[in-house]
Amino acid sequence: MQPTGAYAADRTSALSGVPKTSMRAIRNALGRLRALEEPLWHPEQVSIWVDGDGGLLVRGPAGPETLAGQTLVPGAIDLIAPFLTREGLRGPNLAIPRPDLRIVPGRLSGSPHVVHTRLETRALFALRRDGLTDTAIGALYPYLTGAQLSQSLDLEEQLEANLAVRVAA
Repeated sequence: MQPTGAYAADRTSALSGVPKTSMRAIRNALGRLRALEEPLWHPEQVSIWVDGDGGLLVRGPAGPETLAGQTLVPGAIDLIAPFLTREGLRGPNLAIPRPDLRIVPGRLSGSPHVVHTRLETRALFALRRDGLTDTAIGALYPYLTGAQLSQSLDLEEQLEANLAVRVAA
């Protein structure tokens, strides 16, 4: 298993299902949010979107807008909600990817994990890939329910499928 911490661009892209975006563009988007006095994490709606071409949009007074302030709603992708791309990627919900899984900024470096635990889905997937059965994994983590294991493996299989599409493209 690779070292944990900040995700590599490929894993981040697989999680979100959208093209890679430069740090300069992200910094510009964060600056625009500050200028609009909008929080990064908004309770009712996301604050940053990415369009199908990887362009960033921010939450403005009338909805998504370009970094230059032009309102632009058609075709915007809610980065938190699940969605499909024209390449066939399925982006999971980035806050609640499955009913018993969470992605929390600042917790486990934003890695998907089983709710109310610090057990990362990728750790469970690595055990399965190494040949462990559900019963063996359950013995290692007795607090883990069958549904939580199933959801963890399903999410990681979805992310692996996303990476396979990105590599083939």
